[in-house]
Amino acid sequence: MADSNVDLEALNAGFRDFIPHNKALALELTRVSTEPTFVEMVMPWNEALIGNPETRVLHGGVITTLLDATGGAAVYLHLRAPVPIATLDLRIDFLGPSTPGLPMYARAECVKATRNVAFVRMVAAHDLNGAPLATASATYMFDEGQTRRALISQAALERKLVKAHDERLVFASIHRDR
Repeated sequence: MADSNVDLEALNAGFRDFIPHNKALALELTRVSTEPTFVEMVMPWNEALIGNPETRVLHGGVITTLLDATGGAAVYLHLRAPVPIATLDLRIDFLGPSTPGLPMYARAECVKATRNVAFVRMVAAHDLNGAPLATASATYMFDEGQTRRALISQAALERKLVKAHDERLVFASIHRDR
């Protein structure tokens, strides 16, 4: 089930703005969840991404990028903090060719995170309920200290916003009663 507490539009904006390659490939998060942590993403069909002009299948590198980006997004969502992550290892099994003209979807689940490493499983397909075209597993590295500092900063900002909101309500109440 998708998580209604996650702002998908804001996630997509950040995903495009901070990683220009994602924007160039028109990658878009379509579904996210924090319990369990998973994301789903789509890459629209694009003739420029063909790997074989005769068969018109997508280039394997493009599918690799989709899987890696989806995996990274799952880790980012799992950490719940805006910190840099890096792909340590990515293993992909290509199970079949893509079908020309169809968008490619990917789903990634962050299955575990330790102090500095997250473990992710991924799948790519034209239909995530159908046969997979590729499966993958990956590990991503992050700095636990940086994650903790980001969460503390985020919590402090949220407290300030709540306090400012409460002060505005009190101010409005005082002036309304006059």
